Amino acid sequence: MPLTEAAIRSTKAAEKARKLFDAGGLYLLITPSGGTHWRLKYRFGGKEKSLSFGTYPDVTLAAARKLRDEARAFLIAGVDPGEVRKQERATLRDEAARLDAAMRFSLDSDGALSIRFGERRMNLSPPETAALRAFLDATRGVSIKE
Repeated sequence: MPLTEAAIRSTKAAEKARKLFDAGGLYLLITPSGGTHWRLKYRFGGKEKSLSFGTYPDVTLAAARKLRDEARAFLIAGVDPGEVRKQERATLRDEAARLDAAMRFSLDSDGALSIRFGERRMNLSPPETAALRAFLDATRGVSIKE
């Protein structure tokens, strides 16, 4: 029998963790400390795996079911939804690092370089920027001796 919002709200924490199952592998894990976590139990490549969808009530029953359906669509296509999530997070991390780097170094239209380290900012004039670029180009192939 599928879960209902009323059944979820009326369930209290117990001494042991318990699972309230919905359909299609979706369940709500209730921890002894009172945490309520949405999980999807699935098999991929002959192994049982679990995918987390967030906590209740931040993620509602309807939203958890939608996330379950999206993950099951990946499974039908022969793709591990856990790996898809890992790739999405890696992409977000890479994008954040790229944006952070772009905010730390900027080159003005006149060729001046501006470098920001936290609250500090250093501005190089166009001739200083050209000298720094020449130095970096000249030392690009040099290895550091330890």
